[in-house]
Amino acid sequence: VLEAASEFASYPGLQNDASAKEFLDRFPLHTLFSVLQTKADVPGTEDTMVSCLDKIFRTKYGASLLLDYAPFIQVGLQANSQAVRRLACKAVSYLLENLQIIVVYPLLLSCLVDGDEQTSAASLEAVKDIAQSPEGISIIFPNIAVQSSSLARIRILALVAKLFALSSSLATAVYSSNLLNLFEVEINNGHDMLTTLSALELLYELVESPHSSMFLLRTTLLQKLTSMVSNSSVDSVLRSRAALISGRILSSVTALLAAIDERLQNTDEYESALEALGLIGAISQGATLLLPVARHVIESAFDRHSRGKQLAGLHALASICGVDRPELDSKAEENLRRLIYTAAANTSKLNPSGLILSILRQEPEIRLAGYRLISGLVVRPWCLMEICLNPEIITIVTDETAKTGMDARHHCCTVISTALSSSNLLQDAAVARTAAKLQEAVRRGPYVIKEEAQPIVMTAERF
Repeated sequence: VLEAASEFASYPGLQNDASAKEFLDRFPLHTLFSVLQTKADVPGTEDTMVSCLDKIFRTKYGASLLLDYAPFIQVGLQANSQAVRRLACKAVSYLLENLQIIVVYPLLLSCLVDGDEQTSAASLEAVKDIAQSPEGISIIFPNIAVQSSSLARIRILALVAKLFALSSSLATAVYSSNLLNLFEVEINNGHDMLTTLSALELLYELVESPHSSMFLLRTTLLQKLTSMVSNSSVDSVLRSRAALISGRILSSVTALLAAIDERLQNTDEYESALEALGLIGAISQGATLLLPVARHVIESAFDRHSRGKQLAGLHALASICGVDRPELDSKAEENLRRLIYTAAANTSKLNPSGLILSILRQEPEIRLAGYRLISGLVVRPWCLMEICLNPEIITIVTDETAKTGMDARHHCCTVISTALSSSNLLQDAAVARTAAKLQEAVRRGPYVIKEEAQPIVMTAERF
C-alpha cells in the first residue's frame, strides 16, 4: 500500500478521476485511512499517506466519496498530527456542498488559531470557501472572537482581512459584526510592538480592497492611525507603516470622490451621486474630506431649476453639516462656513438667511428637507444668528400648520431653541422675543396645539 501510495502521490501535477478510481478500486479509502491511523514504524508513512489522500480528494471522484467519511474529517481536525489536520482542513473545502458546516467550523477555527503555519493557512482557505457558501456568513461571523494569545489574535485578523476582500457583501458582514474593531484594539496595544506591526501589515492588506474606504471611514481607525503618526513616542517603524496605511485610505477616498464628481457631470446620475456624497458626509471623517470640494452639493441644494437635484442636494448637505452626528473640527467648520457664504454671495439672496428662506417658501417636500438642513446648521453661532435675525424664517418654523413634516418642523424649532438658550444672543431684546416664540412652539408640540384643553362643567339637563 505504501509503495502504491507513494507512486500515486509523486505523480507530477493533478490526478484525474479515472486514475483516482483505478487506485481506489485497488486500495479503498478505509484501507488507506487504516494505514494512516496505524502509524507504522516505516519512516515517512504519515507524509506518504497524507500526500496520497490529498491527491485523491482533489479529484471530483475522490471528493464525492468523502461524504461517507465525514466523521474522519471531524476527527482529523482534532488530530495531534499537523499533517492530518491540514488534510482535514482541505477536505472541508473539497466537500463543502455536502458537509455540515456548522459542526466543523469551530474545529476549523481551532486549526486556524492553534495549528502550525501550514495548518493555519489550510484552515484559512477552508473558512474563505465557507464564507462564499449560502449559509456561510451566518455561521462564521457570530463565532469569531478575540483569542488570548497574540499569535491567535493576529491569525483572526488575517482571516478578517481575507474575508473582507472577498466581496462587498462579506465586507458589510465584517463591518456589521464589529470585526474591524479588532484592528483598533491591536493598534492601541502598546505592549507588543511585533503584534501591533503585524496588525498594521494586515490592515495595509485590507485597505487594498476596492470597497475599504466606505467602511473604514465609519470607524475610528483613521483617527487612531493619525494619532500614531503624530506621537513621537511611538516607534518610527510603526509610525511609518501607519502613515502608509493612512495614505492608502485617503488615496482610495480621493479616487472615490473623483469618480463621484465625474458622475456629477452626467445629469442622469446627478441625484444618485449627491446621495452618495451625503452618505460619505454623514461620517465625520468623510465630511472633513468632502468639505473642501463640496461646492457641487451646496450649489445643488440652492438650485431651484431642478426639483430632484435640489432635494438630493439639501439632504446631502444636511448630512455633511452633521444633522445626525457631532460637529466637525475647526478647519472643516471654516470650509463649510466659507462655502455657504460664497454660494449666497453668488445669488440674489446675498446671505445664507435669504437662501434658507427661499427654501422654506417652496413646496412641502423641499421645505421638509429645509427643516432638516436648518437642524444640522443652526448649532453653529454664525448660522444661529442668520436664522434668528430673520423674522420670516422664525414665523414659518413656528407657525406653519401644514400636516406634512410636522415632526421635522417641531424638531427644527427644538434645535433652534436649544442653541439659542445656550448662546449670548439673548441679550438682544428682539432675539429674546424670538426665543420666547420658539419656546412656545416647542411647548405646543409637533401638531401645533394652540391652547390647552379646558374641562367644561355643565348642569345636567332634566326632563
